[in-house]
Amino acid sequence: TAFTSPSELRRACRDGRFSNQTSGQAPGYSQANLVILPKKYAFDFLLFCQRNPKSCPLLEVLEPGVHVTAQVAKDADIRTDLPKYRVYRDGVLTEEVTDISSLWREDLCTFIIGCSFSFEDAMLKSGLPVRHVQEGRNVPMYNTNIPCASAGIFRGNMVVSMRPFLPAQAIQAVQVTARYPRVHGSPIHIGDPTGIGIKDISLPDYGDSVSVGENEVPVFWACGVTPQAVVMDSRPEFCITHSPGYMLVLDMRNEELSFN
Repeated sequence: TAFTSPSELRRACRDGRFSNQTSGQAPGYSQANLVILPKKYAFDFLLFCQRNPKSCPLLEVLEPGVHVTAQVAKDADIRTDLPKYRVYRDGVLTEEVTDISSLWREDLCTFIIGCSFSFEDAMLKSGLPVRHVQEGRNVPMYNTNIPCASAGIFRGNMVVSMRPFLPAQAIQAVQVTARYPRVHGSPIHIGDPTGIGIKDISLPDYGDSVSVGENEVPVFWACGVTPQAVVMDSRPEFCITHSPGYMLVLDMRNEELSFN
């Protein structure tokens, strides 16, 4: 099912009618990554985001116990309005669920982080092919050897997403995405994956593999799955995130996150 309205998509998630990945849903509207942590970790994580804006561009932060957004969407309940969540205990992924109401606590703080799905709309409008959208797959994402700036308990390496392009298209992709600094902005690497510690581009750590043409180059962007990798490294006692590719769809239009 393709939804055009963000609120209708969120309602479908809430009612259990939608549990698929969200790339291509509600065209023109922004999507976001989610990190939920106990209050005792919140300042460290806020500092981590401030020190790593390419990977973790903050769109909204909710106070402890608050589960309804105020800025990015008018009626979004972050306990129910994503299609799938991941639950981590002591840094270990223990379950994937479609509703976190039963796990909700009054000390939980929510961080809503920009997502590169937002600039894919601009890519498509400028005539750039977005391979995972063409192939009906989730975007491929990879762990790298690029260290993030640490903050308190939080430390680890950047996760990147990849889209392949012909060289001339890669230049255009840099120009298009540089206009979206609040959703990861321009790429962090173009070309040889081994240069950032990726051994096999056909084996992503998250998401799905996509075809890469003979004359195409892989283009890599900082990815909002970075906090999940960092959580696994840093091992807070409890954390909830979105499941990679299963995002919170916002009422903000993609163009609101760009500068002209």
